Amino acid sequence: MKGLILSGGHGTRLRPITYTNAKQLVPVANKPILFYALEAMAQAGIKEVGIIIGHTGPEVIKAVGDGSTWGLQVTYITQEEPLGLAHCVLIAQDFLSTDDFVMYLGDNLLRQGISPYIEQFQKLKLKFQNSPIAHLLLSEVENAAQFGVATLNDKGEVIRLVEKPQEPESNLALVGMYIFDHHIHDAVRSISPSKRGELEITDAIQWLIDNGVKVSSQIIQGWWIDTGNLESLLEGNKLVLDMVETNIEGDVDKDCILSGEVVVQPGARVENCKIEGPVIIGKDAYLKDCYIKAFTSIQNNCKLEKCQVQNSILLKNSSIVGSIEVRDSLIGKSAQVFATDEAIKCVKLMIGDSSKVDLTKG
Repeated sequence: MKGLILSGGHGTRLRPITYTNAKQLVPVANKPILFYALEAMAQAGIKEVGIIIGHTGPEVIKAVGDGSTWGLQVTYITQEEPLGLAHCVLIAQDFLSTDDFVMYLGDNLLRQGISPYIEQFQKLKLKFQNSPIAHLLLSEVENAAQFGVATLNDKGEVIRLVEKPQEPESNLALVGMYIFDHHIHDAVRSISPSKRGELEITDAIQWLIDNGVKVSSQIIQGWWIDTGNLESLLEGNKLVLDMVETNIEGDVDKDCILSGEVVVQPGARVENCKIEGPVIIGKDAYLKDCYIKAFTSIQNNCKLEKCQVQNSILLKNSSIVGSIEVRDSLIGKSAQVFATDEAIKCVKLMIGDSSKVDLTKG
């Protein structure tokens, strides 16, 4: 089995961060989201992985390299324009050949990884004597109209799929991971672009169903997050931080008060701070006289003084200085947030790389 990770797209819902960063490389708990997908592939025993890249391809290639960090062999496949998930399969056919494969959206996070679902797919192939098959992951959601939605029959088989329906027939959303055999290639060549101008994977799977291919499904256990906007990105950061364990490798002075799970990476210095975990502080960061509250990720070389931060992500080399409370925020690389005198007390920010924000009153 091979892997196909989608790491293209423009990431418009995370602008301005994605003007200068691939959305799949935005960090969750100080690790790029894409790396969680690569780890999941490796843990599942997959060796060959194709990565679909777009205009941010050079950045992705620089971060991932040849895949050897994860024990993978990575092939890069360029998609000139974001023309849909089924289009990604279409342009990856030379790489995929006739092998079964996992398709994983590179900005998604799955609590359990992918191994249990691959195992279920393989059991079903044996059960149905290697007949054509696709396997979908589903999750019960409240806002089904924002997703591809599946309708099941009494046997739990998928009988209908609709992309972002105005009136969903069920609350079962398609999770950003799919398992296919080679018959999906016939499907993606047979469908036409949707009204959005894209080749929809839901249309391709519906083509399989209409042509007698068995499409099985499995409701996932544990959480799943599509980190496509600020709120879901922060929620993903929260869920991953909930799994960390205290590990103090940097320098934390005696005047600090730490509670909960706190990670301080090598080279970081923390002076006279109160930290309520889960929190992660990256390499060579410097914090002084700060109050850092739960679910905050601070990347390498950040500088924080006199501030309060909660439920936020700070990218590398950014700084917050002054009597400022920052909540529910995403701060870009090398961005500066500061106040020279009396400051606006509590703010929510989403600012791009190298931005400067002065919160001094008046």
